[in-house]
Amino acid sequence: MDISVVIPVYKAEGCLLELYRRLVAALEQITPDFEIILVEDCGGDRSWEIIAELAQADPRVKGIQLSRNFGQHHAITAGLDRCDGDWVVVMDCDLQDQPEEILHLYAKAQEGFDVVRARRGQRKDPLFKRMTSWLFYKVFNYLAEAQYDGQVGNFRIVSRKVVEVLRQMREQTRGFTLMVDWVGFPTASIDVCHAERLGSRSTYTWSKLFRLAINIVIAHSDKPLRLAVKLGFLMAFCAFLYGFYIVARSLACGSPIVGWSSLIVSMYFLGGLIVTLLGVIGIYLGKTFDETKHRPLYVVRQTTVFAAPSGCGWKNENG
Repeated sequence: MDISVVIPVYKAEGCLLELYRRLVAALEQITPDFEIILVEDCGGDRSWEIIAELAQADPRVKGIQLSRNFGQHHAITAGLDRCDGDWVVVMDCDLQDQPEEILHLYAKAQEGFDVVRARRGQRKDPLFKRMTSWLFYKVFNYLAEAQYDGQVGNFRIVSRKVVEVLRQMREQTRGFTLMVDWVGFPTASIDVCHAERLGSRSTYTWSKLFRLAINIVIAHSDKPLRLAVKLGFLMAFCAFLYGFYIVARSLACGSPIVGWSSLIVSMYFLGGLIVTLLGVIGIYLGKTFDETKHRPLYVVRQTTVFAAPSGCGWKNENG
């Protein structure tokens, strides 16, 4: 297999047929030996029925349906575990990532790069989403002490070597983009056209995006813990200076100690700060606890493919 295309699918019944048509037209310009792996993340619409119909009509289409909604990045992992291509394209299903750009990604990869990222020169997302995405990457780059490009999403092509390394990374908190960047290997970026979303609105609510952002920061950086330590030392140092000031003022001026209201406010402030810092530590402990369970990253309900890859922890219930 020359090229595999891995696509997580969630509530995409309105765009799957158009996605398939444009993918086939683009991939056939590169090679006749390709596969399209559609991973349905249990969205509750007719997406799986459409995938099954496409797979029955075209054996190059392979469908995987998860047992419940595990999340986009876990669905990508399920597709990567099953793909056979020498080159693997990962993209979204809403056609904001345009299939025609795969030709440019593949051509750039032939210059000797194992990873070619699609950089969205002008995003077609709402202004508020672009602003929050920019803010997240600013905060993340500070916490992770790295320089990640907020204009780059999941859309990219990677070599078989990269896929094999990604298959070994089985942590529960997944972030496909950052995991690929961590792997290394020669990497390039090209500018692509970012299209309007086809069909319904984004299924990522703000609460989901916030949880995803927190999980990614916790998974890729321990700087919040180090900042908590620094903040604790800073508060202790300020308290020491203020205590020294009170003692010095009492000895020099003989004035009584006043300010019970400010004392109570300070106590509540410090109490809230302590609880917050304990919460940060608790989040890290919770993630560590999740990892020690060694649960599978996803569970497959049914597939249209014929055999499960060895060592990936799932079985085809149809087979």
